[in-house]
Amino acid sequence: MIRLLAIDIDGTLLDSQGRVPRANLDAIHRAAGHDVRIVIATGRSFHFARQALGDLPDDLTLLAYNGAIARSRTGETLLRRLLPQAVARQVLEATVEWRTDTACVFDRPLPGQFVYDRMDWSHANRAGFKKHNAAIIQAVDRLEEAVTEDPVQVTFNGGVQTMRAISALLAAHPVAPHLEVTLTEYPKRDFSLVDVCRTGTTKGTGLAALAGHFGVEQAEVMAVGDNHNDRDMLEWAGTGVVMGNAEPALKIPGFHLTGTNDEAGLAQAIDLFIP
Repeated sequence: MIRLLAIDIDGTLLDSQGRVPRANLDAIHRAAGHDVRIVIATGRSFHFARQALGDLPDDLTLLAYNGAIARSRTGETLLRRLLPQAVARQVLEATVEWRTDTACVFDRPLPGQFVYDRMDWSHANRAGFKKHNAAIIQAVDRLEEAVTEDPVQVTFNGGVQTMRAISALLAAHPVAPHLEVTLTEYPKRDFSLVDVCRTGTTKGTGLAALAGHFGVEQAEVMAVGDNHNDRDMLEWAGTGVVMGNAEPALKIPGFHLTGTNDEAGLAQAIDLFIP
């Protein structure tokens, strides 16, 4: 029996137009009506993720920043794992050549959550983020000097090959044992994100912590996702479901395959496993 349902946002909950299909919405409400706890697990910030929730059930938990922070929809904090300040500075020093793709994210009130110094906002794939997140974005003179407290993460975004290069560099760097480097890719748009969090911080470990908090067994957890940053969450859950539009590397034995996000594949999976 499924007692906790974890749902990724982009490519899973949302269709390719950035909307929640009615079938998904209805299926989630049916699941909640059967006392299934709903967890929205995303790489987005808490602020940005809330914009996608719309008419979803009020009693849900938002696992944001790839597992670094979990809060109720109303803002009650259940989980908080920050990147040590000194480690964040090492990451910034190691990646200075990509500073136009770099920002630091802090767990603060709206102003100053997303901090950058040389971010190139002309990049087409950043326009939507800036439009919807103006309240949290702040420019500073020098990013290293702005790290005056432990951030949630150091984050990068840009072309697929550039982000793979950053990921590979950090994996080989002496600071690597202190990091969790998560890569999310959208090859069709030539756009990727690299999120650098405290070691051990992933959607999977965050989901495990929430399941324990709610008294739910691993076998009673279902997770649905579509991208690389969902993989350990899908592996940890008793039932892992991969979207039809998922990255090819996720379509492997052990995961159940459902329809695409434009076919309301999430609703199909819920109806199959939470009748």
